[in-house]
Amino acid sequence: MSGHWGKYRENMFLVLDAESGEHDFSLKPMNCPSHHIYYGSKRHSYRELPLRYSTQDVLHRNEVSGALSGLTRVRQFQQDDAHVYLAQGQIAGEVKRMVALIDHFYGVLGLKYTAKFATRPEVRIGSDELWDRAEEALRAALESTGLAYELKPGDGAFYGPKIDFDVTDSIGRSWQLGTIQLDYNAPERFDLSFVGEDNESHRPVVIHRAIFGSFERFIAILIEHFGGAFPVWLAPVQVAVIPISDAQRESAAAFAADLVAAGIRAELDDRNETLNYRIREAETQKVPYMAVIGGREAESASAAIRVRGAGKKQEVLSREEFIRRVHAQVEDRVLEVGFGEGE
Repeated sequence: MSGHWGKYRENMFLVLDAESGEHDFSLKPMNCPSHHIYYGSKRHSYRELPLRYSTQDVLHRNEVSGALSGLTRVRQFQQDDAHVYLAQGQIAGEVKRMVALIDHFYGVLGLKYTAKFATRPEVRIGSDELWDRAEEALRAALESTGLAYELKPGDGAFYGPKIDFDVTDSIGRSWQLGTIQLDYNAPERFDLSFVGEDNESHRPVVIHRAIFGSFERFIAILIEHFGGAFPVWLAPVQVAVIPISDAQRESAAAFAADLVAAGIRAELDDRNETLNYRIREAETQKVPYMAVIGGREAESASAAIRVRGAGKKQEVLSREEFIRRVHAQVEDRVLEVGFGEGE
């Protein structure tokens, strides 16, 4: 019904039916059909629209082995897949909302992007009339946002035109991640409808939307973009607490526990290794902050804070003040580590 079997089959993992000897089934390549079936399982009113569904199921696509690469192109992945069912007059508002969300999301991560408008491909479903309507509506919605864009003729999905968001990482490579796709074909093929204000039956329009693209690819790109040196709010371990000697172990353990209780991802490194070795290890692991606890710090309930990449430079802070500053950086999604003047 969706058209994937006829137009996308070569990209699907086919399952052989033992009785018939035919490849009658496949592993799920995307979430679209299940959302359409779910929408069509009951009657809907115009008052419900836009109606938004989101699924993050495991998907499979039969990529050729030569195209596979780390986490950036895999055969099994998860996608932040959303489908929005709406009336014709709601397209521009919904696209504007999605573009604002994508712009905010990439902006928080410091990722720069380029928007590209992709039109009908050679292999497609649906009439030219439907494609004319879809391309005109999506282009008008995109232009209403004021966002600059490039044209990608013939690069649309087989069921509708789309806006792709190509992200540039820190070394200048471009990756296609987010997408907004307008689909007039699915409502026809799945016989989807809603009851309008006139009490008559109307076809909805479907927008397919993803921001991450796939979680696996997005994580790979983030690792590359930051070189593993994540901002404090993204770092797996945010603070390494390091006692200088056994005499400060109890104080350091108490501080690590306080950090964890405050919602900060902290680890205590009290191994029987030299101080320089443990600091170097934390630097290698790209931990944003190292809290060194010596005799004076243990007595005064403070910590000598070292910042990743800042060498031997350190600042002694009260433990409460350090927690406050880390919380502020997490809340504000600060991309750089370190505390500026007056912070």
